[in-house]
Amino acid sequence: MTARNRLFPAAVIVAGAAMLVAGCKTKGELVVDEGVGVTAVRGACPAVGVPDYTGDITLFRTPGSTAATNVDVVASLTKVRAQCNDQAGDKVTATASFEVQARRTDTRGARSVALPYFVTVLRGGTAVVAKRTGMVTVTFADGQERASVTGQGNAFIDRAEATLPEDVRERITRKRKAGDADAAIDPLSDPQVRAAVNRANFEVLVGFQLDDKQLAFNVTR
Repeated sequence: MTARNRLFPAAVIVAGAAMLVAGCKTKGELVVDEGVGVTAVRGACPAVGVPDYTGDITLFRTPGSTAATNVDVVASLTKVRAQCNDQAGDKVTATASFEVQARRTDTRGARSVALPYFVTVLRGGTAVVAKRTGMVTVTFADGQERASVTGQGNAFIDRAEATLPEDVRERITRKRKAGDADAAIDPLSDPQVRAAVNRANFEVLVGFQLDDKQLAFNVTR
């Protein structure tokens, strides 16, 4: 249920990221025993992933130089998981947990490094409906090169907006006989059905909150 790196400056880091997120998406299953149709097993819980180019962050000792000899701390955001409660209430609550693994080049002395991250809710593949930012702090002991820390962020989604209308659900899941004229037609080829499915599609994206220079470094390295 994770995806890795792509996208561009901070303001648009999450726009367009839907196509980059893997897992948790609905897949149709062809029913052939009692007729022909698509069984869409879809809940209100969102997919979760990491937008491209936001899963890593590099800190440098001296601003302006991205030379390998100037690297201070490198960190990666990994092991992204989601827990979702869609059983009751008007809101679906999704908690995205993750691990940050960091390495420093100078191991002298104990040190703590705070790293910024974001949790964004994306609707229909393009619309950012909510964004929260936070900090995780990685602590290195004296002489320690590597350290890790876990973090998490919550996302809240309107259940009604994440639920397919009943008529659309019926059109998708209706079983068709082999001789029916529309037996071999994908319901999602209908623009209205496809638009309704997109509107009900939500994703929770987690990544490091990068500035433009940090993002450009990730894109070009």
